[in-house]
Amino acid sequence: MSGGGKEPQQPPLGPHMTLPGPGRIAAYAGLAVLGALVALAGSLVQGGWFPGGLVLALLATVAVFLGGLRATGTQMGVGAPAAGWLIAAVLLSTGRPEGDAAFSAGVGPLIYLLGGMALAVMCATMSRLPQPGTESGRLGK
Repeated sequence: MSGGGKEPQQPPLGPHMTLPGPGRIAAYAGLAVLGALVALAGSLVQGGWFPGGLVLALLATVAVFLGGLRATGTQMGVGAPAAGWLIAAVLLSTGRPEGDAAFSAGVGPLIYLLGGMALAVMCATMSRLPQPGTESGRLGK
């Protein structure tokens, strides 16, 4: 160290990564709660109006995932509601010792669980659209 001055410490995530601000953390927490609510509503709707309810529940699931991606512009915007959805869906599928469960019996809940997980993966891995107002990387255009 030269000059006896204190060098600025790097954040724990690395030199080019920064911690998200409180607003972004609140947005991710809100998206996780929204994902859990969608799982709760989907578990009730998919069994109540089969097969239309299953389609409606999966459409709501993909809407919350894509909405999180669109609202935050990051893959974490999909990960937060997907985590909330998955935790709620798993907890709802286990049931209680008395035999009560939010999911009905049959193939519908299985399609809902596997389909929701597949939709989360698809939404998280899809390429992001280019930001508006950015110029093309091509020279001469």
